[in-house]
Amino acid sequence: MKRLNSFPANGICGCLLLAGFSAIAVNLPADWQHEQTFHISTTGLVKINLPVETLNAARSALEDLRLYDDAGNEIPYVLARPVSLPKIVQNAKSFQVSLNANSTVITLETGLAQPLEAVNLETPAMNFIKAVRVESSSDGKNWRELAHGRPIFRQSYGAANLKILFPPVAAAWLRLTVDDQRSQPVPFTGASVQAAIGETAPVETLPVTVAERDENPGETRLALDLGAANLDVASLQIETAEPLFTRQVSIAVPHISEDAVREQRIGQGVIYRVAIEGQPTSDNLSLPLENRVRSRELILFIENGDSPPLSIKSVRAERRPVYLVFLARQPGAFHLLTGNARCAAPRYDLAALGMNLNSVPVTAVQIPPPSDNPDFHPPEVLPGLEVTGAALDTADWKFRKPVEISGAGAQQVELDPGVLAHAQPGLGDLRVMRGTNQVPYIIQHTSISRSLALTVMATNDAKNPKLSRWLIKLPQANLPLTRLTCTSPTPLFERSLSLYEELTDDRGDKYQHPLGEATWTQTPERKLKEFTLALDTVPQSDTVFLETENGDNPPIELGKFTATYPVTRVLFKAKPDDELFLYYGNPRVSPPRYDLSLVAGQLLAADKKIASLSGEQQLKKPSWQEYQVPGKGGVLFWGILAVVVVVLLIIISRLLPKSQPPA
Repeated sequence: MKRLNSFPANGICGCLLLAGFSAIAVNLPADWQHEQTFHISTTGLVKINLPVETLNAARSALEDLRLYDDAGNEIPYVLARPVSLPKIVQNAKSFQVSLNANSTVITLETGLAQPLEAVNLETPAMNFIKAVRVESSSDGKNWRELAHGRPIFRQSYGAANLKILFPPVAAAWLRLTVDDQRSQPVPFTGASVQAAIGETAPVETLPVTVAERDENPGETRLALDLGAANLDVASLQIETAEPLFTRQVSIAVPHISEDAVREQRIGQGVIYRVAIEGQPTSDNLSLPLENRVRSRELILFIENGDSPPLSIKSVRAERRPVYLVFLARQPGAFHLLTGNARCAAPRYDLAALGMNLNSVPVTAVQIPPPSDNPDFHPPEVLPGLEVTGAALDTADWKFRKPVEISGAGAQQVELDPGVLAHAQPGLGDLRVMRGTNQVPYIIQHTSISRSLALTVMATNDAKNPKLSRWLIKLPQANLPLTRLTCTSPTPLFERSLSLYEELTDDRGDKYQHPLGEATWTQTPERKLKEFTLALDTVPQSDTVFLETENGDNPPIELGKFTATYPVTRVLFKAKPDDELFLYYGNPRVSPPRYDLSLVAGQLLAADKKIASLSGEQQLKKPSWQEYQVPGKGGVLFWGILAVVVVVLLIIISRLLPKSQPPA
């Protein structure tokens, strides 16, 4: 499996002078890119905590991790990944509710002999917040307080917390007193109890960098850089100075699906900081995850609803450590190797390690960051991937844009509205070209939204004064818009608004093509609320209409119109000084199929340079049929009809009897 190296004497001396040890002189395989040397002073079972740098340098499942001693012998090892035991949760044995003047009292028979740490309540009620006092008892008669002022709530937009935590206690009975002094009582229909677990898996705190922040309508999107890939992330901790808030939060990772990169949700939760009158402020800023994240990137979504975005000071992650356990037969230097994209996972006889690894203490050892193997050729991004694809005749493509790159390697370019409008709806006609050859690429669909300012004009109908209508001019036709937003200074109204465009069928008849509708209610307490209308379909023209019936009410005022579209990126690999073009605008071509999809994960994980698109170049003028803008059609129909009429007149004229000349 391993290949031994031979070094010139002067090369060995140079390495010894640089490293201070004989690490480079060891006969180590040359097929591994990275090497880390550490020293053990004892013999026997050794358990070391692998640094995040090692996890990041290795493949996702650590199948390329190898361990050698200073004599060049491969050392068998086993990986230990500690995990917490799942919490025992079961329904309460009995559940009783009594309604008092200022409180609701819930009495539970727990049915669990183990110590308890939480109770989960069930209620169909919406939009409430309550404080709860928790008491425990062994006989159902004598009670001892465990906690007070613990918040439970559910908001109209979905954020909820119905779990009440308290110090671990063995209790046959629990009594929960819900404070109803400041709001109406809510019904409770059931409860479950959660047992406390004495031992949990260790965690380590990891700083996280907020690499990108985007404000979408009603949602904040944070792209988080964990600093390393292949981490077992236990939770995220959010730090904010906001005094009071409740937010639903979800976590996603980039995921490769159908030859494209999409965002896959892997966790969700609620963060809050609430204050109930007469009670201390309570908060929960932790999001449990317990997921192995194979990329460096996590995406955090914070649902704001109609509230302003939160000010996020920082984000931290807690990760579960990964332990490497092996038998050291003698003290000395050992070498960790990582960075082999083609090797299979090792299969060792681990009979010597057949014991409880949890009982093995962690060895304190200093492991330096990975260094490059000098005999290993520094790999380029995606080694072995040909950046030049098959030749292609681009005569049928109508548009192209130059792609400006800042250097070689993995590239990322965002598609602008011009490309999105002129390309196929599924983007199957995109081609990245270098000369006459294609450059393989993959498409990354994101949850980021970009806003477009709109030109709007009121076009009310004098014949129908109860109707309000606005003409909205879009930057261009066929834009893949997803939302239309606006605001209104009118303090009190309820309206049903519809969005449509006027198109013309093949006969030249105009008709309304619906795009979406929604109801908007505004009260003085929620003045200047932003209204969002989701589009059901993509507009075919560059002009749309928004209208509403006012009935016997005065017209409403609307302003600050914007439209949003989702951000789509193209990922590819480029060589130095490449002259690249993005071609699009061919409605009849099929989507390409590249072998690049087989290594899409490596391209996604690579550090990417940001490329940009220059001005649009029109290559082929549209045919006379394509000059017909949506909503202006019918020329073909009437032209054919005119030809048919002329032909019929000629035939009829020939069939008519000819007049006889006068005798």
